[in-house]
Amino acid sequence: MHADIDCAVIGAGVVGLAVARACAQLGLSTVVIERHGRVGEETSSRNSEVVHSGIYYPADSLKAKFCVAGRDALYDYCAARAIATKRCGKLIVATSAAEEHALHKLQQRAVQNSVGPTHWLNALQAQAMEPAVVCTAALWIPITGIVDSHDLMTHFVADLEASGGLLALHTRVTRIVPESNALAIFTADGADPLRSRTVINAAGLSGTSVARLVEGIEPTRVPATHYARGCYFDYVGKAPFTHLVYPMPVDGGLGVHATLDLSGRVRFGPDVEWIDTLGYDVEPTRGDSFYAAIRRYWPGLADHTLRPAYAGIRPKLSLAGEPAADFLIQDTASHGVAGLINLLGIESPGLTSSMAIGDYVAAGIAARLR
Repeated sequence: MHADIDCAVIGAGVVGLAVARACAQLGLSTVVIERHGRVGEETSSRNSEVVHSGIYYPADSLKAKFCVAGRDALYDYCAARAIATKRCGKLIVATSAAEEHALHKLQQRAVQNSVGPTHWLNALQAQAMEPAVVCTAALWIPITGIVDSHDLMTHFVADLEASGGLLALHTRVTRIVPESNALAIFTADGADPLRSRTVINAAGLSGTSVARLVEGIEPTRVPATHYARGCYFDYVGKAPFTHLVYPMPVDGGLGVHATLDLSGRVRFGPDVEWIDTLGYDVEPTRGDSFYAAIRRYWPGLADHTLRPAYAGIRPKLSLAGEPAADFLIQDTASHGVAGLINLLGIESPGLTSSMAIGDYVAAGIAARLR
């Protein structure tokens, strides 16, 4: 049977919406399928809302390339659309000689990844910027900022619809069947299947599960997803910082850092907890470890000033103790199913990278279909 549309994107998080927007703007008929009643209900609404610089990721990795390109595209897009952002800059702080050595390596990586200017600060220079911070050295990264991710996604939807694309909420995919000229997408509501020339699996936490809904796909071609939950705590009191303050990275994450919202309020997080079952409850007792982690760079943190805020979950392709896996973009050559693109392990810096990922995926689809 003939295809109904060119592109079906499964998942209306920030990455799925960026892909759909880019496809629609290239003239490809596009539908986004989302099981929830609103866009961005999972990882996209439960993160730090930070626009990352690209400093953390191995040179030539997809994370490094997409983060830097996506960062610049995002800032330009937000400026053009009056979406709130703030380039507040970030301090990555070292609190020992060993951490200083690792921080020097991060500065070298910034050069490799074309991050832009960074500035090495001694302890006094760092305290001149952030008097509450105690460290032995710090790296100042002025390009890092924050963004209103919800408004960003709202604009992505508006662009999608302005280009003729559609958003189907409350729609859960149950099966995907390859046919001669299309992929037939079956949904839980029992409607006739939607046939699309291309299916982009941008389901985030459910990415592996959605990939395994494709009939005929080899299970060994679909990597396992591992879940790392991170909790956030609000700081109750006058904001101690005017910039983002990050410790050195830890296994599975970037450390319990201080971030700001657009009104200047401070929250701390995330920590890292490897889980098997998805859940978002924040136990107040998790705050106990936060005090110790934060006091390594802000010893003035008073007791009873942290309040549970929210938790987010990252879909990871690596386990605890393993080197962090890169983003994975699978096409037919990777899994053998014509027309299927799997976006897997799209965790941090997914928000920052979203527009670059969208442009990359859409350009590849357009080249294949035309």
